[in-house]
Amino acid sequence: QVQMQESGPGLIKPSQTLSLTCPPSNASITTNYYWWNWIRQSPGLGLEWMGSISRSGGTDYSPTFKNRASLSRNTSKNQFTLQLRSVTPEDTAVYYCVGDSGTNTWEYWSQGTQVTVSS
Repeated sequence: QVQMQESGPGLIKPSQTLSLTCPPSNASITTNYYWWNWIRQSPGLGLEWMGSISRSGGTDYSPTFKNRASLSRNTSKNQFTLQLRSVTPEDTAVYYCVGDSGTNTWEYWSQGTQVTVSS
């Protein structure tokens, strides 16, 4: 069973860059067909897909985030990373890293980490 666990700061100041990292367990980020996603849920809102990175490092972004978000990976550490620039209080949310084995469904979810943007 693939297990996901993200790590990152719980509190960040406005205008800074949020960085979250996710090292999947029991799966390699270079496994065929897998896509690795970042999804968030803001207070009172539904889930927002932010972007994904493929086994080969190709990326896809939601139009909402493509100007501020960057996804990258480190194959030697078997982890992928989200960076979100110029955060504002509206970026306060629970952030999830999610694995998709190529079925186009979000199969493997992390527990989520609360990120609060506040001065």
